[in-house]
Amino acid sequence: MDALVPAFMVALLAEFGDRTQWLVMLLGDRFRTPAAVIAGIALAAVLNMAIGGAVGMEIAAYIPHRPVQLMTGVGLILAASGAPFRVKPPPTVATWKLGAFFSSAGAFFILALGDKTQFVTGAIAAGSGSPWLAAAGAAAGVTVANVPAVLLGERWSQIVPLRAIRIAAGVLLALAGIVLVLKALEIA
Repeated sequence: MDALVPAFMVALLAEFGDRTQWLVMLLGDRFRTPAAVIAGIALAAVLNMAIGGAVGMEIAAYIPHRPVQLMTGVGLILAASGAPFRVKPPPTVATWKLGAFFSSAGAFFILALGDKTQFVTGAIAAGSGSPWLAAAGAAAGVTVANVPAVLLGERWSQIVPLRAIRIAAGVLLALAGIVLVLKALEIA
């Protein structure tokens, strides 16, 4: 449980207002089959976070706990640093002909590959020693954060103050990162 809940919370916070969520709004509007889009996103999230967890497990084998804790804190601060900036629009999905499930899984996997959520998942996996719980928690957080965007499509951005949520999430991620950095440096 040391990895599951933190990974879930970080992924949930990091996804709000992110490019992937913007993509999900477009996918929801394009296909109008929420179950297939959500299933595709969930599969892509599981695969991406499994990669992050596996990399974290590999890192943990070579790097001691304190530097991993420092890396996790820096990762959280970096994840938070993008919060005040405008999000670049994702690629268009209007011409994709693979169907709702495969288009959603493919587009989401590609866009989320190597992003901040995957990086932080790897760091949490390395620090906790539970890579698969970190991956599962992060995949669940990503999926939960994106379900409303699928269901509401572009209305999601009109209903929810995504910029304010991004900034609040950024502040929370930065604070958590600062605490971890201070602990790793034995200042706190």
